[in-house]
Amino acid sequence: MISNIGVPGLILILVIALIVFGPNKLPELGRAVGRTLKEFKSATKDLTNDLNDDAPQKTVKKEIKEETVLTVEAQEVTDAKSEQKH
Repeated sequence: MISNIGVPGLILILVIALIVFGPNKLPELGRAVGRTLKEFKSATKDLTNDLNDDAPQKTVKKEIKEETVLTVEAQEVTDAKSEQKH
């Protein structure tokens, strides 16, 4: 939706903001919006990094689980063979 706003739409939004907030409050409002966007971007980046950091751990845990299953199965086969010999 926002990507469909062109230059005329942005100009209209700025004119409406100028009328509503006045020329004195507009720079203050711009700074507040800028800070908010910066914090949002930082939080989004941190969340993405956290998710990416967890991915290798999940892969390692999955591999360990698979190896454990294979080890248990191999031990069962070995036990079965040794019981057959006796």
